[in-house]
Amino acid sequence: MIAIRVMFDDGADPALGLPAYATAGAAGADLRANLPDRGRLTLAPGARALVPTGLRIEVPEGYEVQVRPRSGLALKHGITLPNSPGTIDSDYRGPLGVIVMNAGDAPFVIAHGDRIAQMVVAPVVQARFDLASSLTGTERGAGGFGSTGRG
Repeated sequence: MIAIRVMFDDGADPALGLPAYATAGAAGADLRANLPDRGRLTLAPGARALVPTGLRIEVPEGYEVQVRPRSGLALKHGITLPNSPGTIDSDYRGPLGVIVMNAGDAPFVIAHGDRIAQMVVAPVVQARFDLASSLTGTERGAGGFGSTGRG
């Protein structure tokens, strides 16, 4: 198990606690909205907002943190993350905010302390990019965007 160092931003509510896994088998740890003045944020249909978590994290070199939507919010309310998965790089030390979008058909209220996203820790492999004059052929070739059929 690797360790992610976490600290609270100035003015954040530490009573919300650190990211946590809801079950022993969970891949993602829940992130909570840590709103100024412990308030609320209403997202109109089609709107998006940067929701603060009140956290800063230190991801070990060789890893990233992926920020992903919560499936229940997506299914029940159309709440998603437009840049999903968002990546937190190992060299970033700024505030951890979550871009939340309301793809539903009704306004959605995010209250202070609500679970708004989940974070997954994943290993990173960096590649070397070599300029080539040609690429090896495959059966698929250059076909894309549905070229392999439905289903």
